[in-house]
Amino acid sequence: MDNMKKALRAVVFFVLVAGSNLLYAQAPKYSNEFLSIGVGARALAMAGAQVATVNDATASFWNPAGLAYVKGHLQLALMHNSYFGGIASFDYGSLAVPADATSTVGVSLIRLGVDNIPDTTELIDANGQVNYDKVKSFSIADYGFFFTYSKNSKVPGFTYGGSAKVIHRTVGEFAKVWGFGIDLGAQYRKNKWSFGVMGKDVTSTFNAWTFNTEKFQDVFEVTGNEIPKNSLEITLPKLILGTAYTTPISKKFGLTIAADFDVTFDGQRNVVFSSDPVSIDPHAGFELDYDQFLFFRGGVQNIQQIKDFDNTKYTVAQPNLGIGIKLKNLTIDYALTHVGGTTESLGTVYSNVFSLKLDIHKKPK
Repeated sequence: MDNMKKALRAVVFFVLVAGSNLLYAQAPKYSNEFLSIGVGARALAMAGAQVATVNDATASFWNPAGLAYVKGHLQLALMHNSYFGGIASFDYGSLAVPADATSTVGVSLIRLGVDNIPDTTELIDANGQVNYDKVKSFSIADYGFFFTYSKNSKVPGFTYGGSAKVIHRTVGEFAKVWGFGIDLGAQYRKNKWSFGVMGKDVTSTFNAWTFNTEKFQDVFEVTGNEIPKNSLEITLPKLILGTAYTTPISKKFGLTIAADFDVTFDGQRNVVFSSDPVSIDPHAGFELDYDQFLFFRGGVQNIQQIKDFDNTKYTVAQPNLGIGIKLKNLTIDYALTHVGGTTESLGTVYSNVFSLKLDIHKKPK
């Protein structure tokens, strides 16, 4: 009972810290949204319900506290995916390394980019002549660098951790962004139950935009476009609460059911529980395993209420499915999911996501 009280006190303290910077007046509602896509086919198949269950190298993204369960070996996680018919690419890599008997460190990289975009700002010269040799190409890319530390506490089943993240965005030679933020997380596991809490951008994440106006000012002035100015973009904190239940259902089969609740504080959103300024977006998933060798997964997220042209309202949701197989030290996962919308809004636009996870065991001395 004393251990339980200590764990609850730690969680309450964490929630207070996570909510300490909730009120920023002019922050945009959606910022750094490339970090909302998610990583790892297992997690995407389960609709991102990972805060209470994640226990591998992807924990740097989903909940830093889960990284503490990577023990005795190195773990490498990789994912590549293409969106919109190959126009955009999403790449992810993470490495988790035990620091000692009770703590683990990790590094991760996320890149979402669109490459080979034609730059036609110099297509027509000062004399009005078209010169296709002046057409170059550039990329627009978002980068997220995560540096994570996770630790087992003295309370059995209680882990905690944090990620310092650096945001970098490039728009060819025209603009760039540098940002910095902190995520904090905690997990508590007792018997068949798991509980998790994560504060994303607990200090708020500050993104500083700088524009190289020399590259486009003349063109913008001629075409009547507004010339952007250097500015600061703020990503407000988000609190994610999660719970999961894991149980064997036969000698060979096991089942995990998980649910997360994303709590935002930036005004009314089109989610299940919508108010101003707090909104709550639930999403849930399951994982059925056969002897920890073969896995079948599913989940539902992006539950939204849509208003039709005749003002009638109906509810839509995004279903996800996936499978996985574990071959000794190698795990291969697959997910069938949308890019981040409802069935109604995206029709039959699906993404096939594959990811790999490799355990690299140290040789005994």
